[in-house]
Amino acid sequence: MSNTSNTTSDFIEKAEAIILENISNEQFGVSELAETMHMSRSSLLRKIKTNTQLSASQFIRQVRLIKGMEMLEQTTMSVAEISYQVGFGNTSYFIKCFREHYGYSPGEVRKGIAQDENKPSRLSVLTKYKWQLITAAFLLIIVIPLLLFSIRSTVPTEIDIEKSIAVLPFKNESSDSLNLYFVNGLMESTLNNLQKIGDLRVISRTSVAKYRNTTMGIPEIAEELNVNYLVEGSGQRVGNQVLLNIKLIEASSDRPIWVEQYSREVENVFALQNEVARKIADAIEAIVTPAEIKQIEKIPTENLQAYDYYLKALEPYYSRTKEGLEQAIPLFKKAIENDEQFALAYANVAIAYYFLDVYQKQKHYTEQINAFADKALLYDPKSAESLIAKALYYMQIEEYQLALPHLEKALEYNPNSSAVVQMLADLYARVIPNTDKYLQYALKGIQLNIAANDSITQSYIYLHLSNALVQTGFVDEATTYINKSLDYNPDNYYAPLLKAFILYAKHEDIAETKKQLIEEWNKDTTRLDILQEVAKVYYFQEDYDSAFYYYEKFVDTRERLNLDIYPHEDVKIAMVYHKKGLKKQATIFFNSYADYCEKDQSIYKSASMAVKYAYEGKTDLAIEQLKAFATQDNYQYWIVLFQGKDPIMKPLKSHPDYDSTIKRIEDRFWKKHENLKKLLKNKRLI
Repeated sequence: MSNTSNTTSDFIEKAEAIILENISNEQFGVSELAETMHMSRSSLLRKIKTNTQLSASQFIRQVRLIKGMEMLEQTTMSVAEISYQVGFGNTSYFIKCFREHYGYSPGEVRKGIAQDENKPSRLSVLTKYKWQLITAAFLLIIVIPLLLFSIRSTVPTEIDIEKSIAVLPFKNESSDSLNLYFVNGLMESTLNNLQKIGDLRVISRTSVAKYRNTTMGIPEIAEELNVNYLVEGSGQRVGNQVLLNIKLIEASSDRPIWVEQYSREVENVFALQNEVARKIADAIEAIVTPAEIKQIEKIPTENLQAYDYYLKALEPYYSRTKEGLEQAIPLFKKAIENDEQFALAYANVAIAYYFLDVYQKQKHYTEQINAFADKALLYDPKSAESLIAKALYYMQIEEYQLALPHLEKALEYNPNSSAVVQMLADLYARVIPNTDKYLQYALKGIQLNIAANDSITQSYIYLHLSNALVQTGFVDEATTYINKSLDYNPDNYYAPLLKAFILYAKHEDIAETKKQLIEEWNKDTTRLDILQEVAKVYYFQEDYDSAFYYYEKFVDTRERLNLDIYPHEDVKIAMVYHKKGLKKQATIFFNSYADYCEKDQSIYKSASMAVKYAYEGKTDLAIEQLKAFATQDNYQYWIVLFQGKDPIMKPLKSHPDYDSTIKRIEDRFWKKHENLKKLLKNKRLI
């Protein structure tokens, strides 16, 4: 045992000494260390991992950072000078890595902010036992999230930049522009295969599309996408040959760590795609499970003609325009004609039909969506796309609870699917309210869509995140992201409305909120969402004349256009109409609300029922429903903010159990909020 320990110590010390000898050489990486130590790259990776629980690149970076700390303490060199001296070609990247490792910036060390009377002792312990401490920290990082949440239901952890990657659009080396669809298909397959690896964070295709003709350098792109690796490729199809040049670049050094040139027969294109994904994963040292290997090695079709039609359909399909979808569907169907078991083509037809119908009041393609989705599941039940197609069918027929398991299973097969993440965020925000899960998926959406294709998309991503944050009580953070949303797109349709309520959550100035809402409504008086919010604010202020003025406009338009919207607000409308002496109409609105309560399957049902009973004067029953609601979790902050301001609920305040019940609802919310806050702070997500 002693000899083994000494051998381990000698190996680590030797590796550390070699790195220190080459500390200022930013090109000195894993391959150079392996060569200097007369070892194969794979042996070096395995031995460093066994002894330190770090990847080889993490080990090298750790040595550079410890040397950087030493130079900060012992020299008067600037942070920029030190970053270059310890082999970081980019000062901002050095500062980022330093902060992640030590918990504070190099500048704070210089200012003495990070120093205390115990510092010499702490540093000596770190120096003596640094690898044991690193191992312990590594285990804690793994164990704590597993104790708090299941692996698929955690709030996403801080981005592991060591295993984050973006696949840039491949270049068409052929003079024939018609070959572009084939080259794009090679890029798409590389991206799709890497997305199936849970140990990687893979940036979405929408985020990388804007770099197709960019003049930006690799470090700039990597910094913008917050990734440590980029894949570049170029290719062409010449007759029956596929020519592909591909390289994996480490962003910190702007240096390729794996390069390959392929020349394969077209019939071997799937084996080529699988090999590329495996080699990239190996170079990054990603853990690929047997189930993920099975997914990657799956061949979509053995019919090359079918695959050719499929590739031709992808570009118009991803446009998501009516014209593009209508162009893609016949091409996917041609693919199916050539291979009647082509699951991916069936799934994409179903998805395309869904998007043709999505904004139509009268649905035209429900049967087609279901039929093609079922065929996709028949031929490949473990395909993320097949599961997405079936989920969209359930969303089409408004069976949202049935859509959820299909989407969550799809995320298991493709953990980096930004489309699935966005759908889950939307479902948990709107139709199956769950604030924790909404925030979870909104944060993951930010990670996968870190550089969305355009400012409008980015604006809506930040809008989603801001909404998720305020619903869970993170008002300051929500303010930050709603401002970012408006910075990216000042014309964002929904951001001003959300901002008005975020500012109310911050200051509780209802008069100012009312003023902002009226200003927004006057910009577009067709906005029924804002109109009913203006009416509601007057209702909370018990200004029933003004509330009636706006509610009447809302009701008239809703009825004229035959819209089934905001049924949960009908009880407030009933109250206002009743106060105005319009008792017959008030009864109609109340009955509508009662019908809504009966159908409600959400966590808010008992809260809604409490309002119903309060309106009817059944105080004891209302309190019992409030007590039932006090046992729920993951309800929105708006409940806490407005529950005591609703005029309908005023009579309940004299009940002996009212105050204690309201306090339980508030305490439960804030306890959940504090637990979530600690977790997000630990992960540096807020």
